[in-house]
Amino acid sequence: MVALFEHYPQLGIKLPYVSLAKLPTPVHKLIELAGDIGVADLYIKRDDLCGIVYGGNKLRKLEFILGKARRCHKKEVLIISRPEYKHTLTTSICAQNAGLGSISMLLPGNDGALVRQNLLMSHYCGTELHQYRNMPLLSLATACEFLRHGVKTGSFPVFVRGSRSCPLGTIGYVNAAFELKKQIDDGEMPEPDRIYVALSSMGTAVGLMIGLKAAKLKSEIVSVRALNTKMANARKMVKLFHKTIGYLNSLDPSFPKLELPPSEIDIRLGSYCQESDFITGKVIEAKSQLEKSEGVKLDRDYTENAFTCLITDAEKGELKDKVALFWHTYDCRDLSNIISTVDYRELPRCFHRYFEGGARKDASLSKNVKP
Repeated sequence: MVALFEHYPQLGIKLPYVSLAKLPTPVHKLIELAGDIGVADLYIKRDDLCGIVYGGNKLRKLEFILGKARRCHKKEVLIISRPEYKHTLTTSICAQNAGLGSISMLLPGNDGALVRQNLLMSHYCGTELHQYRNMPLLSLATACEFLRHGVKTGSFPVFVRGSRSCPLGTIGYVNAAFELKKQIDDGEMPEPDRIYVALSSMGTAVGLMIGLKAAKLKSEIVSVRALNTKMANARKMVKLFHKTIGYLNSLDPSFPKLELPPSEIDIRLGSYCQESDFITGKVIEAKSQLEKSEGVKLDRDYTENAFTCLITDAEKGELKDKVALFWHTYDCRDLSNIISTVDYRELPRCFHRYFEGGARKDASLSKNVKP
């Protein structure tokens, strides 16, 4: 049962939804780490484990976005993105699991192992891959592919936003907050004073804010930004908050018409926006301990920012009598066993450059180069 729907059954009837995640995701107490950094009680919420094959925060959102595609009898989804973005791969995997085709319209990516993994795994999931060198060409090609697929299948693809959050996707984390409320009620952890989460397109943080308020929890959300202020700022956060509330209330008038006062918005700068000494020895040590105790790896631009902010607040003594929760949203699972079955030469020719030349020297790619 979806936690949100237990409290608001009318939403369960009216909201589109397809089950893609393993929920609830576990919460673990980090006893040793809490003592080392000076937190009264420290917990981690493992959204990296929400997927059977692949997880992360995007999966919760896609349960509702792809649910709408299914309800509207769509056959395919289309995303405009870059090959290194996690959202590109997550959409491919989730579309396959939801019984939908997927089309990825991509700009050139960075030459690295993550790009190669995402391309091979997307191809494994049956995604149709295209790449164009700049946005004008990509936009024109996207329009052509949109029309071509519409004529071919009798149904135009659904656009899945790769860089912006929408109210429907944000509801994934409204539901996550109600899931946390149940875990608190069941005694898995006390109500947290602060929840630290990475901030990018803001859907995760805004969804949690709405859900926590609706569930009558008093936890504060500390949103740690990885992008510049144009992409993630208080004004846009309030706008997404109200649009999501309006949408939920239109479906179920019993859902509260909540407000988000400026005093409740806590957006911090991450290492992306700070000096190089932002990552201290204490942070490096804590990251190592987190990996040893939980098997959790952090990505440099997002979850490392949120975790670093938590450590920094602890070093200032702000958490010595607090319950803190680190909401982990990054999936670093090794997909090499799956992609070892894929020959990169099966990809469109424009993607071969990521695997040839210097990339061929990477031993991890040897499995993908078939004789």
